[in-house]
Amino acid sequence: MAEKDLQVPEKKEVKSTAESTRNVPVFVPAVDIYESEQELTLLADMPGVSPDTVDIDLNGEQLTIRGTVPADGENGKMIFREYTVGDYYRQFTLSNDIDREKIQASIKDGVLRLVLPKAEAAKPRKITVKSS
Repeated sequence: MAEKDLQVPEKKEVKSTAESTRNVPVFVPAVDIYESEQELTLLADMPGVSPDTVDIDLNGEQLTIRGTVPADGENGKMIFREYTVGDYYRQFTLSNDIDREKIQASIKDGVLRLVLPKAEAAKPRKITVKSS
């Protein structure tokens, strides 16, 4: 295994022109997207986010994911930090191939799972050949 394979990418911070009510950085969550014949599955890495602190909005073709991480509750004086706490924000444009009414979301251990079922018209189908 090459050394490059073991490197973890740094969190990417979102530079926003909008003002926030919280004074924390906002990060772009890393995602993996898988496609099957029936659906797309999106996995977003959002450590510290719980079902109560994640918002998923669908407005037209814009799917927006926002995750809020609660303030650090540790007692004592911080002397060293490698992990930066912040909120998460990412937006996707959905095609008409996605059945918007059947989108499902769950979160476990800081990983958000979105299941985006394909519309019937977008699913592959077998065409039967008839003899005349």
